[in-house]
Amino acid sequence: MQIGIFAANLLMETRESIRTAARLGADGVQLWNSSGDLTPWELGKTARADLLEFIKSNGLVVSALCGDFGHGFTDPATVEEMIVKTKQVVEMAPDLETNIITTHIGVIPEDPKDKAWRTMEEALEGLGGYAEDLGCVLATETGPEEPELMERFLSTLKTGAIAINYDPANLAMNGYDPIEGVEILAGYIVHTHAKDGIRRPDGKGEEKPLGEGAVGIPEYIATLRKIGYDGFVTIERETGQDPEGDIGKAVQYLRGLI
Repeated sequence: MQIGIFAANLLMETRESIRTAARLGADGVQLWNSSGDLTPWELGKTARADLLEFIKSNGLVVSALCGDFGHGFTDPATVEEMIVKTKQVVEMAPDLETNIITTHIGVIPEDPKDKAWRTMEEALEGLGGYAEDLGCVLATETGPEEPELMERFLSTLKTGAIAINYDPANLAMNGYDPIEGVEILAGYIVHTHAKDGIRRPDGKGEEKPLGEGAVGIPEYIATLRKIGYDGFVTIERETGQDPEGDIGKAVQYLRGLI
């Protein structure tokens, strides 16, 4: 396994975040491509080549792109816009020498007859085919639903290019078992987040520094190893007053585990 850092979480200008990720000891960076200077419409072909060269010059690779536009693929009123934007992020991936694009697909309904299920299924089968033609996979993040439901939904799709970006903290914060989920979703996991959190007594999730939440990070890493996962474990730190400090500590913590 390799250690990544979600560069945008450092709250720095893009190139400074890449330099910082290298200094903190990461092997790669995940890039945020949904807004700001790294969207497909802001970053042309020449700029992509320049950025990739800069990333490589810092001894890093791109672990994944993130194309998450906030709506998922459940609403007929917005799904076409989401498909167009997501395809544009997928098209960027080969230019940045990664084949993984992470996203949130929306909350999967329990009933396969639900209109949202059908809308999501149709959108993702089309996106999966598009990604596959470019040698890529679209990896949905875990969290809103139990892993069993996610596995059931993914198993119905007529494409092998819809996968999982496994986020254990999202599951823990929603009251699901993040360790058991690794084994349930083992066949779909292509990228993972190293993030921690708890579910508070009021039912709300609260993110914590890595190793200080309810995930059980050593067991999480051991379970990833058990299923044969050998990709990126990418640190995501979305809250806190000192993201650089927290992420630096997380890198060292993970180095002791992988």
